[in-house]
Formats: sequence, structure tokens, C-alpha cells
Amino acid sequence: MIGEILPGAARFAEAFDDRVDVELFPEEAAVISRAVAKRRTEFATVRHCAREALAALGHPPSPIIPGERGAPGWPGGVVGSMTHCAGYRAAVVARAADLASIGVDAEPDEPLPDGVLEAIARPEELELLRHLPSGPHWDRLLFSAKESVYKTWFPLTRTWLDFTEASIELHPDGGTFRARLLAESPGPPLREFHGRWLAAGGLVVTAIAHTG
Repeated sequence: MIGEILPGAARFAEAFDDRVDVELFPEEAAVISRAVAKRRTEFATVRHCAREALAALGHPPSPIIPGERGAPGWPGGVVGSMTHCAGYRAAVVARAADLASIGVDAEPDEPLPDGVLEAIARPEELELLRHLPSGPHWDRLLFSAKESVYKTWFPLTRTWLDFTEASIELHPDGGTFRARLLAESPGPPLREFHGRWLAAGGLVVTAIAHTG
């Protein structure tokens, strides 16, 4: 599913249910040892996806440890992103020589819980949502796009980006979106990201592949 909205430079693997046969590296098992069983199998399944995607780039299996703010620790020379929600897990990677950063997110195609939209959306985004045609749950798609924005932003800046510091313009025709970045970035300025989205099988997925 996620492969439909990724560029050719990216490699991915996905799963629609959890695997119970995944062997974690000791470092990974230590990270998740105190979590409930559901969280452990989710953690293991998405790392299985990550190892499959890395293998497509020629990388041997290696531990993928959450780092600062939970960002995955990829092998040197690799950029990537993981996502998981009910009924879906995926990991996407690429060579850093091909892409500067990747952000992906998956969500159930359902309305956001009460109060969430008002907490994450800017006034212009709320106005946009009022005029979009029938289709997926646009509020959930907006949330997913913002998640992909943050996952793309953080590896480039190592700084926090609030939901309201990105203004999303969803394009219902063509499955694309544009994110205008409103926070100051250290180093070269980051003004906007361009992404793609897809709604299918009861899910919405978003992806940004930033070339720098």
C-alpha cells in the first residue's frame, strides 16, 4: 500500500497483522521489555519490516533502537521512517545519497477523536476542510500529513515541530499535499515539504520524500 506513494529511490516493507515469530536483537528487547504484549509484538513486527526494507538496500540485519524523541536509529548512510496503526505496520528506507529525509504515517480512515482536530489544526486548515469534497476522513488525513511532516523534519533539524507550526494544503485530486513550514530551522532554511497520500482498505497513508 505505502509503495504506491513512494519514489523509486525508496524501499519498503509492510504488514497487515502482527508477527509473533520475530527475533529481536538484545538491545531491542531491552527497550521493549516492560511493555505490554501488544506493544511488544507491534514493535517487533515493524522492525521486521524495517529489516526487510534495509535488505533491499543491501544492509544486513542490525538493531534499530529508538533514539531522541523515539526516532529510529538507522544504519549509517540510510534515512527512513516507520509507522504503525491498527491493522497496519510499515517501514520505508532510502540511501542518504538519494533522499535527505523520509516521513511516513498510517492511520485508520476514521474521524479524529473529539477535540483533536481543534488542537492540531490551524484556522486556514479548518477552513480548507469545510470545502473539501466527499472522500476519506479529511481530518484524519490532515493529522497523518502532519505526522509525516514531523518525521521528515526531525532528522534534518533535531528540533521539535509543533502541529501548528506546519500549514497543510490537501489536494483531493491527485493525492498530494503541500506543507508550509512556519518554524525556524537550524542550518539551511526549510520552507516546505511536498507529499503524497492514499486512502484504501480502511486506512489513510501519507508520505514525504524530501530531496533536500
